[in-house]
Amino acid sequence: MYEPRKILETLNYIPPEILSAQDYELLAPDFIPQDRFAYISGGSGHDVTLTKNQQAFAKVAFIPRVLRDVEQGSTTTELLGQSFKHPILLAPVAYQTLVHPQGEQAAAYAAQATDSCIVASTLSSMTLEQIAEQAGSERWFQLYFQPGFKDTQHLLKRAVAAGYRAIVVTLDAAIQQPSMRAQRARFTFPADLIAANLVDQKAASRSSSVGNQSHIFHSYMQNLPSREQLQWLLENSPVPVLIKGVLHSEDALELKALGAAGIIVSNHGGRTLDGVPASLSMLPAIRSAVGDSFPLLLDSGIRSGGDIFKAIALGADAVLIGRLQVYALSVAGALGVAHMIKLLREELELTMAMTGCATINDIRLADLTTESSNLSRRNEC
Repeated sequence: MYEPRKILETLNYIPPEILSAQDYELLAPDFIPQDRFAYISGGSGHDVTLTKNQQAFAKVAFIPRVLRDVEQGSTTTELLGQSFKHPILLAPVAYQTLVHPQGEQAAAYAAQATDSCIVASTLSSMTLEQIAEQAGSERWFQLYFQPGFKDTQHLLKRAVAAGYRAIVVTLDAAIQQPSMRAQRARFTFPADLIAANLVDQKAASRSSSVGNQSHIFHSYMQNLPSREQLQWLLENSPVPVLIKGVLHSEDALELKALGAAGIIVSNHGGRTLDGVPASLSMLPAIRSAVGDSFPLLLDSGIRSGGDIFKAIALGADAVLIGRLQVYALSVAGALGVAHMIKLLREELELTMAMTGCATINDIRLADLTTESSNLSRRNEC
């Protein structure tokens, strides 16, 4: 059982205890009610995949280099034909007013202040238009297909009209395995919490399962877009479409062939099916399958700039930050999120300097060592 405790109000300054980006995770329980923290911090099932995500990074080690000139070092990277000042994006995280009254608008303001791209969630507490008002020019919209395809099309039109430069379609969360941690904490969504982007939608009629049909299989197919719907989106979206939630190289190749502009290797932070591999462990095989030039991003398990370095060295072009974003938001609002990004960037730069990597492209050629045989190699990406 979770015992009630006093929750601190969000700060308007950076607390002195924050010495690294990951420290926000340590302080967040003081600012988020325990049942909500259990929901946010937990994964599906018994947190097996959640744990694997961070363990995968811990198994990979840098090899420092000496006598390397990094005087003109830079974290600038190219993605979808655009130049980004660093490879750190804010991942789509739903219902951020669970931890801060300004929710996604505060996160968007932090993204603007740090030259970062934010990926706004379909299930945001604020509308995509409200988020766009605070975000910088680099902003993407994460799209969940809706039961009514016209509603999906309408979300696309709204996102394009609001200046979102890419669409991210999440395919791995049609259903989710319940979190034991959240259930034990008796977490329930507050009655006044809404998905602001969906409030004007009419309730779609769904066919009910019949006969001996499994309600789980039925629910999964009801919430998953059809191949035809996805193909329509890929062919008709006026902005690039990336697919999030890919762990298998054959799926990545199929999506590339269908016309996806990029892939986000992700297990949803361990929040869909417990027991799947860490996202990082699947990254090299997917990079090898899709080729060197195809845009490939990674999320799940990143807690430091060193983790970002490892992800890029193993094949990612950029990374998305989910839980750390929410933890920083709970502690110090927009200021906290901006500070967290600043720390991640500084940690990345420090790692680059000490491994002799002056550019993001240099990271792709860096040597790594690891305990895991499927990652143990000289980097060939």
